[in-house]
Amino acid sequence: MAERNPVKKATQASAKSTPATGKTLKGFTDEERAAMKERVKEMKADARRGPRADKEDGESVVLAKIAEMPEPDRAMGKRLHTIIRASAPALSPRLWYGMPAYAKDGEVVCHFQPAQKFKTRYSTLGFSDAANLDEGALWPVAFALKELTAAEEARIAALVKKAVS
Repeated sequence: MAERNPVKKATQASAKSTPATGKTLKGFTDEERAAMKERVKEMKADARRGPRADKEDGESVVLAKIAEMPEPDRAMGKRLHTIIRASAPALSPRLWYGMPAYAKDGEVVCHFQPAQKFKTRYSTLGFSDAANLDEGALWPVAFALKELTAAEEARIAALVKKAVS
């Protein structure tokens, strides 16, 4: 029977647990882990509801999530919800990683990421690849929001309409 080499084994274990650069891996932030946990809960809830899920159920869940947000995210979330619902009534409100989102045929088209969610300096209105926003070979899919004026509201309404066209 071959004798084990403890020095070689320790070196192998050390090489596996430490990256080649010598830096320590940090992994996900607490906020990212919380968002992933929220997504798992959403998927389980969707599976339980199955085909019984409807727009009204999603509407109440999204409005409840917006109500939990601190200001100024709450006010912005309420206003965005109103704009999106008016611009694209065919979109169904739902949660996506714990954020208000709006889906077409079960696929998220756009979502609102409040600044507080990941402790950023601005909120974000994002669009998925399901959004029809293509313009040549390059186009924006996320927009930083610091405040909503009439000009921003009109631009958002136009983007949402285009996204579902």
